[in-house]
Amino acid sequence: MVTLSWMLLLCVLAEGYGSEVGVQEGCGRWMGGVPGTPGLDGQDGRDGREGRQGETGDTGLPGVRGERGEVGEVGGDGVQGRRGFPGAPGLQGQRGESSFLYRSAFSVGLTTPTTTTDAPLHFTKIFYNEQHHYDDISGKFRCFIPGVYYFTFHLTVQGQGCKVGLYRNGRVMSLTLDQFLTSDLDQSSGGAVLNLSSGDQVWLQVYGAEQEEIGIYADINNDSTFTGFLIQPRLPSSPLDNRRR
Repeated sequence: MVTLSWMLLLCVLAEGYGSEVGVQEGCGRWMGGVPGTPGLDGQDGRDGREGRQGETGDTGLPGVRGERGEVGEVGGDGVQGRRGFPGAPGLQGQRGESSFLYRSAFSVGLTTPTTTTDAPLHFTKIFYNEQHHYDDISGKFRCFIPGVYYFTFHLTVQGQGCKVGLYRNGRVMSLTLDQFLTSDLDQSSGGAVLNLSSGDQVWLQVYGAEQEEIGIYADINNDSTFTGFLIQPRLPSSPLDNRRR
């Protein structure tokens, strides 16, 4: 209170003995009022301008591997690539079956000289007779598969001359005449293509009078051979087609 009284007194003295209003104004200049209540927050200001881009930060550590995704749809065909190099040869396959199921062939030879005439020559040296269509006992080939056959013979002849005939069922189909005029050895050969039916027989024979100095010769240095084989089978469509014409 004493301090306040002295302050009022000083105000009065400073202003002189003025009015009451003057006293209040003079005192107001020397004394501050009590602080007022804080006002309300003002409105937010406007957004400022974008700042400059900062420097690139350090690369972070790899993250944890995620779960495997679902399989996508199959894509379209791509462009054909270049041709590759040839591969290594494969293993040899198993032997297949032959498309030609009908077989008939033989090849035979003489083992000793013979002077027999007007009878089939007996070739007992077998080169090939897998189907056994040639009979070495009778000296005749018997047809089991109707069709076209080729027959050929190559004979070593001893003497001055020899007539050799290729027979089918007792009929001469091919005739060969050798007229060698010395006593040395000569060669006689021939052949024919025959159309045979099942059951036909084919053989070779020397015909004419039997002579000791004339005959078919064979030894370890000379072969007399008789060969035949099927060229094309003739398969009947009905049993009547197999009749001999």
